[in-house]
Amino acid sequence: MRPRTRTRTLAVLLTLAVIAAVQASPREIPLELPSGKKLTVEVMETDEDRARGVMFRESLPLDRGLLFVFDAPSRHAFWMKNCKFPIDMVWLDAAGKVVHVAAEVPPCTKEPCPIYEPDRLALYVVEINAGQARREKVAVGARLAFSLSK
Repeated sequence: MRPRTRTRTLAVLLTLAVIAAVQASPREIPLELPSGKKLTVEVMETDEDRARGVMFRESLPLDRGLLFVFDAPSRHAFWMKNCKFPIDMVWLDAAGKVVHVAAEVPPCTKEPCPIYEPDRLALYVVEINAGQARREKVAVGARLAFSLSK
C-alpha cells in the first residue's frame, strides 16, 4: 500500500471510530432533584447501557447521574458488580415519583453480589452519588423532573 493510500485509510478508519464512539455514548439530559439541584444524567436506554451502568468507573461527579429507562414498569433489580464506589439508587414510577430508595449501596466485594430492588413497580431508576439522595430531599413520594423528548 502506498503511503498516501495508507494515510487516507487510517484517516477514514479513525473518523469511523470517532463516529461510532459518539453514537455509542448515551445521550444526556437535565434532571431536577426535589431540592432544586439540577444534574446532568446519562440516559441508559439500551440493554448494553443498562447492563454497564456505573461499572468500571472510578467516580461520578456530584453534578452527574445515570437515568435508566425501561420499556415497562417492573421491580427492576440492580447489583453493584464491578463497581468501585457507593451510590444511591432511586426507583421512579412513570410520573417521576420516587417509589423506593436504596441509600449508600456499597460496591460488591464478593460473590454472590447482593441484589437491590424496589417494593413497588418502577419505570425508571436513577443512580447518584452515595448520600446525595438524603442531602437533596430524594425520598419516597418526592418527584424528580426530567423530559425524555428528543
